[in-house]
Amino acid sequence: MHLNPYGEYAVLLAASLANDWPADRDGIVSRTRDFGMTMEFPEEPGDHARLRVALNEWLDVVDAADGPSRARLLNRIMADEAAYPHLTDHDGEGWHLHYRDDDKGLPSTLRAVFAVGTALHLTTRGMHRLSRCAAGADVDGECRNVVVDVSRNGTQKYCSVRCANRAAVRRHRAARR
Repeated sequence: MHLNPYGEYAVLLAASLANDWPADRDGIVSRTRDFGMTMEFPEEPGDHARLRVALNEWLDVVDAADGPSRARLLNRIMADEAAYPHLTDHDGEGWHLHYRDDDKGLPSTLRAVFAVGTALHLTTRGMHRLSRCAAGADVDGECRNVVVDVSRNGTQKYCSVRCANRAAVRRHRAARR
């Protein structure tokens, strides 16, 4: 049995969508498949727009100033969307827990998955391990990507090696001036 199918993959999925928003619902469904979600979701009118609202709500959690603020936001989302945990063995994935109602559409499902996954990620790894790319904090920084810190030592600050290298070059040039 998988004890935590909502942890890291759910937060990484949310970050992936936030950092590269698909143009349509099919792009979102494709991304969920890339991150291991196998369930089928009947298409409903407005799915793409409602998913964007859910993602923006999740970004409020990313941008929250501190742990208590993050917890308050996540608790509100989970109270609205998450369900009593129950065992399931759909699609041959093996027994695992769902923290959402099975009869919900894609926007509600992802809202619950993002909230529970983020809560599990932050409580097991640390409330500080979700942020925006540190390259965006630089004077000329343009990057606003989400960083899900899955590093061993909890020090991941950049969304990519490219952003980390560009920031290092900026620091080096500033020090030489």
